[in-house]
This record gives sequence, C-alpha cells and structure tokens, in this order.
Amino acid sequence: MSALPRAPSSAASAALARDAMPDDQLMLAYAHGDAAAFDVLYARHEGGLFRFVKRLLGARLVAQADEVFQDTWVRIISTRDSFSPQGATWRTWAFTIAHNLAMDRLRVSGREVTLDGHATDDDDGDAVPALDRGVHGATDLSAHPSAEELAFWRAAGRRLLVCLDELPAEQRAAFLLHHEDGLTVDALAARLEIGFETVRSRLRYGLQKLRGCMERYLSVLEQRA
Repeated sequence: MSALPRAPSSAASAALARDAMPDDQLMLAYAHGDAAAFDVLYARHEGGLFRFVKRLLGARLVAQADEVFQDTWVRIISTRDSFSPQGATWRTWAFTIAHNLAMDRLRVSGREVTLDGHATDDDDGDAVPALDRGVHGATDLSAHPSAEELAFWRAAGRRLLVCLDELPAEQRAAFLLHHEDGLTVDALAARLEIGFETVRSRLRYGLQKLRGCMERYLSVLEQRA
C-alpha cells in the first residue's frame, strides 16, 4: 500500500504564501516583523536593482556600484515603516531610493552634468527603447536565436551601455527609470520632485543622443523591418 502524500508543513506553507505575495504586501509584512518577507523581496529584485545602480553610475564609478547597492537596501530596511502602498508601488519606491543615492554619489564625484539642450516635440523616442528590449530579449534561451542574431544583440548591448554612460547623469536616470522601471513621465516628475516639462526634455534629449550613438544598430533593424 502506497504512503499517503504528506501535507505541507506550516513553514513550507508560509514560504509558498510569501512567494505568491505582491511586493507591497511583502514590504508591509516585513515592516510588521516578518524577516522572511524581506528575503523574498531581496531575491526578487536583487538583479534588477543592481543593474539599475550600475547603469546609473556609469563605467567611471562602476567600482562604487556595490556600495550604493548595499546602501540602497540599508535605506530600505531603515525606512521600512515609512512605506505606504497608497503612495507608490514598492518597486518605484525602492528604485527612487537607489536613484537618489546614486545621484548623490555622482554629485560628490563631480560627474553630474546639467541638461544642456532641448529636443523637438515630434521626437517620439521609440527606437532605442525597442533596441534595449531586444538586447535583453536575446538572453532568453527559450527564443533560440541564431548565432548571428545572438552576436548582433550582444554587440548592441555592449554599445548601448557605452552610449548610456556618455549621457549626462540626469538624462541617463530619466531613461532608466522610464524604460527599465516603467515610470510614466507624470510619475517621474512626482517621484523626482521636478517639473513635467523638465522630465520630458531630459527623456527626449537623452533619446536623441542615444539614437545617434546607436545609429549603426538601429539602421540594421530598420533594414530588417
């Protein structure tokens, strides 16, 4: 006679429940003393948050990415009681903390550059974000890209990182928060406490520079379309 399946233990059930919880609920649970909820949040967002910090700091300050990344989590821990899901999603809240710490580090290093131009209103900026999505999509093994396609996207990815590093810090931050974290222009203006038109100008002008920097790869995509 086969043994009956065992019911999951209370600890296992709790772990499964945490894995299914949205970020906001995990943060509230952590703020109320559930330390394991923080572990789930950290595992869920470690990679994306570190990539964001590393890109924002750029190649010249890449050695400080670990420190800013850790400072971000320390700040998240120390201000856990101030988080409110009515204000912003946990991801937006956390990425804003990372943004502010990284910008502080850039200011100290003297690398912060102010906006030095304006883009035209008919500049929609779709091309570079589409290329950025393609760079990340090429790492999806389920897509089975050809060797030629994989080589193209890897080269484009390396070039995109160089182009991002050449942007002024504010423009790079706006691009990453908008296209990687998904913040709207309105949300960006609110979270960064700057004007709507300032955010839009940073995005548009930064995208102009990125498209010029990525012209070789964008022209290949246009020919394939």
